[in-house]
Amino acid sequence: MIVGVGQLSRRVDDPAATPEPAAMMAEALARAADDSGAPSGVDLLKRADSILVPALVSWHYGDPGAAVAGHIGASPRQTVVSTVGGNSPQMLVAHAALAIGRGELDVALVCGAEAVATRWKARKVKAWLDWPQQDPSAEPSAVIGIERPANNDAEMSRGIALPTQVYPMFETAQRAASGRSVEEHQRFLGELWSRFSRVAATNPYAWSPIARTAEEITTVGPDNRMIGFPYPKLMNANIDTDQAAALIICSVAAAESAGVPRDRWVFPWSSAEAHDHWFVSERDELHRSPAIRLAGRAALDLVDRSIDDVGPVDLYSCFPSAVQIAAAELGLPIDDADRPLTVTGGLGFAGGPANNYVTHSLAAMTGALRADPGALGLVTAVGWYLTKHAVGLYATEPPLQPFRATSVQAAVDALPRRDVVTEWVGPVTVDAYTVMHERDGSPAVGLVMARLDDGRRACGTVHDAGAMRAMCAEEFVGRAATMAHDGELRFS
Repeated sequence: MIVGVGQLSRRVDDPAATPEPAAMMAEALARAADDSGAPSGVDLLKRADSILVPALVSWHYGDPGAAVAGHIGASPRQTVVSTVGGNSPQMLVAHAALAIGRGELDVALVCGAEAVATRWKARKVKAWLDWPQQDPSAEPSAVIGIERPANNDAEMSRGIALPTQVYPMFETAQRAASGRSVEEHQRFLGELWSRFSRVAATNPYAWSPIARTAEEITTVGPDNRMIGFPYPKLMNANIDTDQAAALIICSVAAAESAGVPRDRWVFPWSSAEAHDHWFVSERDELHRSPAIRLAGRAALDLVDRSIDDVGPVDLYSCFPSAVQIAAAELGLPIDDADRPLTVTGGLGFAGGPANNYVTHSLAAMTGALRADPGALGLVTAVGWYLTKHAVGLYATEPPLQPFRATSVQAAVDALPRRDVVTEWVGPVTVDAYTVMHERDGSPAVGLVMARLDDGRRACGTVHDAGAMRAMCAEEFVGRAATMAHDGELRFS
């Protein structure tokens, strides 16, 4: 079970005096030890058999778990690091829970930290970060997860390579499927994200704990410039933070021997994983995620529950399209005022610390379940462009069977996928698009995923200023166009 959780959000003052990410993880673990309520929670840290860390982006450690161990005085038998992806924390928890269930571990620590705000401020003020450099030979005991390029040649050839480009493309596909106009859908997104901001305003660890109105979120201005239409800045995940989170996971025997009070225990019930067809351009429908649907159903089936049995929820919330797609696939209402689909406030307001957000959402979910004993909580985790998925269920009551995990990859792989052409000249129909903007607010480039008459897909661009302005005012999904040899689209 999870017996202790810790979080911190640290504002950058003097970057040169700011501790390294491993020290941040150690501080989050110390808070988790206090949170456990054990007479000597620090002893739980020192007896850790395994330290598991989501891949860091703000500082390089060959073996981050070993760096953390040095700060907390632990001598773990194993250290584990994940591959890149926001699905990593749930994946690591499942890995640890299964090992504890097999009797291989007694105490495992899942912890992560990012100091992107410090790195960026140090660069801006030309401050030197005197953070420790780990021995180049340091390696973890294991690296888990899938590591492969996120984009294929067709996408890369048109400059489609960033979440800030792809998730707004999902959004235009969502909007077209919903039947809303551009204006109606922007209001819908503002209301959705306003509910998330109100949760962040109650979260003591949120980076931006400000309740914002729908109008504030949708109104474009100097402090809320358009990034990739239809997303102004406030609809994007915020990676510019210094945040850390940690979980102490252990066996019942270890918790009892450490004196952890029963009201601190939260049990992982089940976990399920899968990835959608890896490259976005190969996916059959750009407003759907079969992997979320099948993984969510599998996680619930493992414990003989349905989505109607679920109480608090935290859906991975890098961008609004991720929340809408997950809610639809899981069968959750998108606009239930009594359940805002987040326990943190989401990556835009609570903070989006690279691969580590879900460690924060699991810490917050632990608190939500302790406050509502007997409720069943659901957490989703996402890597890349709605690519890698993990779904976890948690409760204060033990499951009827030991923790179980599964993969539904074979079922996802069997579903239809589209062939992709790298070069095409001729007619196409728009499936999804975005318009990326310069910092001054002017349109920079339109990015399009389009369908050929035979069902194959191609990626294209738009550079005509008039067309890009129209793409931000009218519905272009379903529009006919002609693609030139260089990928440029001309609309009928």
